[in-house]
Amino acid sequence: MNIEQLRHYCISKKEVTEEFPFDADTLVFKVAGKIFALIGLKKWDAGQKFINLKCDPDYAEELRAEYEAITPGYHMSKKHWNSVDLTMGDISSKFLTELIDHSYAMVVKALPKTMRDSLN
Repeated sequence: MNIEQLRHYCISKKEVTEEFPFDADTLVFKVAGKIFALIGLKKWDAGQKFINLKCDPDYAEELRAEYEAITPGYHMSKKHWNSVDLTMGDISSKFLTELIDHSYAMVVKALPKTMRDSLN
């Protein structure tokens, strides 16, 4: 999946915004103001194609054990975030969209009920 496909998939979800809150190189996707995905564009352009995604802690451990391309979140809470290396080849586009969906759902699940209801 290239960067434009990845961006398009993320922003196609309900109530998603894209921002650069940290610096001009870190593209952040938020739902209802809460981060669910980050991409370092400068590193992406240099061939280091990573995306950081929120993840249930138990599921995060399972994924890290099964996939070499999934590691604890770079510059993020290692318990709640994974970094997914898209250059390693063991992460298909379909599986990546499932991981993005999981990250989005984790953030939505933590929102107040009225906000969750408006997203469903």
